[in-house]
Amino acid sequence: MNDKKINVLILGGGGREHAIARSLRASEIFGAAGELHCAPGNPGMEATLHAIDPCDAEAVLRISREHAIGLVVAGPEAPLVAGVGNRLRESGIPFFGPGASGAMLEGSKIFAKNFMQRHGVPTALFDVCETLDDCRAALAKRKPPYVIKADGLAAGKGVFLPDTEAEALAICDDLLNKKILGEAGSRLVIEDFMRGRELTVFAITDGTSYRLLAPSRDHKRAYDGDKGPNTGGMGAYAPVRIPDGFLDTVVRCVLEPTLAGLKKDGIDYRGVLYMGLMILPPDEGETEPYVSVVEYNVRFGDPETQVVLPLYAGDLGVAMLAAAEGRLREVPKCGNDGHALGVVLASGGYPGPFEKNFPIEGLDKELDAKIPGTSVFHSGTKRDASGRIVTAGGRVLTVVGTGATFNEARDRAYERVRAISFEHMHYRNDIGWSEEE
Repeated sequence: MNDKKINVLILGGGGREHAIARSLRASEIFGAAGELHCAPGNPGMEATLHAIDPCDAEAVLRISREHAIGLVVAGPEAPLVAGVGNRLRESGIPFFGPGASGAMLEGSKIFAKNFMQRHGVPTALFDVCETLDDCRAALAKRKPPYVIKADGLAAGKGVFLPDTEAEALAICDDLLNKKILGEAGSRLVIEDFMRGRELTVFAITDGTSYRLLAPSRDHKRAYDGDKGPNTGGMGAYAPVRIPDGFLDTVVRCVLEPTLAGLKKDGIDYRGVLYMGLMILPPDEGETEPYVSVVEYNVRFGDPETQVVLPLYAGDLGVAMLAAAEGRLREVPKCGNDGHALGVVLASGGYPGPFEKNFPIEGLDKELDAKIPGTSVFHSGTKRDASGRIVTAGGRVLTVVGTGATFNEARDRAYERVRAISFEHMHYRNDIGWSEEE
C-alpha cells in the first residue's frame, strides 16, 4: 500500500474526466487525506473546480503549486498538443499524458501516418495532399467510399467519407481553399477505405511497459440503426467480442512497434495510447482476421472511457502515477471484470444546432442506489443562477450500466436512462446492437 496520499488535478470537464475522477476517488494514492481538483470540471464532479483554460500551461502550473498537486492527469488532447505536460514535467510535477512531440500522433494525421509507415505499424495506404491537383491524383487511385482526413485537430469534424468523386473533390476544395476547418484542413490525408469491424483498445504506458484495458466500441451515428450524421459518440460498450488471440495480435503488430518507434524517434511517451483499430476480413490465403490502425489518439476516448474504467480491476491512480514517473513495471498486471454499456443523452438537434439551459430531472443519487450498477457522468452541464443543473452542450450526460453480462449491463443502463429527462432530450435505443449478432 502507498501510505502517502497525494492531491490530484484533472484537466478537462466532460464525461471522460468525470469517469476518471470517479475511478481516482477509489485509488489508494488519493485516499481520505488527498484532494481532487478539476480544471474546469463540471457540476457532477465531487471535486474543487478551477475556472482556468487547461491549455494554459502557466495557469495549470500555478494551480498545481498552490494546491501541492502530486499528479496531473490530462483528459482532452488540446492541452497535450499545447505542451502543458512539458511545462509541468520540467517543473518536477508528475504528469499523465505525453509531451507535445508524442501528442503529434493525434495532433497531425500526416505525422501519425508517416510514423506508422516508418515503423511498420499496419494502416491503410495513403497520400498526403496540399493542392486540389494532389487530391485529384489521390482519388483517381481509389474507389468509393473515399476517406478524407484533415491533418490537424478538428474537434471530431475532420473525417469525411464521400460516396462520389465529385463530392470528394468538393470536400477537398472546402478544406484546402475555403478553409472550413481553418489551418486544420490546410493539408489532407486521402487513404484507402477499410472494410471491417472497428474497435478501440487503450494502453496505459510509460513508454516501455504497458497495461491493456478492455476493448471497447462506440457508436458515432446520431440515430438508431447507425443512421444520421456522425457525432462525437452516442454511446459505447465494453468488452467487445473479439476473435481468440486478437489482443495478442494487437500487442505484437501495433502496440509494441509503436512503443519501439517512439523510443527510436526519441519521444518520451507517458500516458495512455488510444488505438483505433479495424478488424479486417482475411486476405486471400489467410484464415484469420487481421488488424489495421484507423487512428491514434493520445488520451482516453469519450464515451469509451466511461465504460472501460469501471471494468478495470486494478487501481487506476497507482497505474497513472507509475506511468507518469516511468515505473509502470512495478504495477501488477490485472484483468477487466464484467460488462459495461453507456448511453449518451444528447440535446435535441445535436450534432447540429441545439438549444441549451434546460433543467435536468432525475439526477438524484438515490436513483443510482435504487438501480444497481449504474452511474451518470456529466458531459455538457452547468449550474444556472438558481443552482439548478441545466444542459450546456450537445452531449449532456452518459448513463452507464455495469453487470456480469452484456444484457444485464444494457438493461440497467436503459432503466437509469428512463429516469432522466430534459426538454428535447434524445438518445439511441440500440447501443451495443452489434454484440447481439
